[in-house]
Amino acid sequence: MASALEVRGVSLRFGGVRALTDVSFAVNNGELFSIIGPNGAGKTSIVNCISGRYTPTEGQLFYQGRDITGLKPNARAALGIGRTFQNLALFHHMSVLDNIMVGRHHLLKNNFITGSLYWLTGARREELEHRHKVEEIIDFLDLQSVRKATAGTLSYGLRKRVELARAMALEPKLILLDEPMAGMNFEEKEDMARYIVDLNEEYGMTVMMIEHDMGVVMDISHRVTVLDFGRKIAEGDPVAVLDDPHVRKAYLGEEDEVLDVLDDTLPIAEARA
Repeated sequence: MASALEVRGVSLRFGGVRALTDVSFAVNNGELFSIIGPNGAGKTSIVNCISGRYTPTEGQLFYQGRDITGLKPNARAALGIGRTFQNLALFHHMSVLDNIMVGRHHLLKNNFITGSLYWLTGARREELEHRHKVEEIIDFLDLQSVRKATAGTLSYGLRKRVELARAMALEPKLILLDEPMAGMNFEEKEDMARYIVDLNEEYGMTVMMIEHDMGVVMDISHRVTVLDFGRKIAEGDPVAVLDDPHVRKAYLGEEDEVLDVLDDTLPIAEARA
């Protein structure tokens, strides 16, 4: 299976602090790939390197075989890499609809000059086409009832869903999800997990996800990589990774806690079968 993303020997330093040390892994096309690890393990740092917010001190990043290490974030988005953020990055004063429309900015063909001739240059037709795409995303994520609501007035769970909608609006082939279920209750997590599975299976997006909830990770991931203190300590099938003694020590604690995780997985796998 071809790799959508390849991370080769990536290290990241901030002065004398090492955030990542010689991290390597590959995400296959069509895969739902998760990165786990304790707080401070370097998970968000590696996502920031992939999305272009950080430039690795050492190592290279490849997307569909192309070296993207030196590309700016907007250039990576244009190639088909989208992301959500651990801390919500919505425009709180704007409507849900307008927040999602912002995600399509790099797909707009009309510029300031042609856009000023709204009725003559196709700018109106282009806007209608983009709004149609946004409405499809709103339907997919069940946001119809809040489409005109101001984003800042929504519950946390709904704002996380709007963040996902905006990332979807980029029409990415690879989507990076930074703790998409953080702060959610069980029902919200179950809904979000189903949306992520549908992104992968119905929309055909390759998904790379950071997530602390091991029940979710075990239930929906094809493969898992584990980081600890900025280093990769395990990779593979979720069950095998969870059984790794290094992972138990670094992330999950004692064996009883591991068994609790296995008991608490969400019922997504059954629905996928």
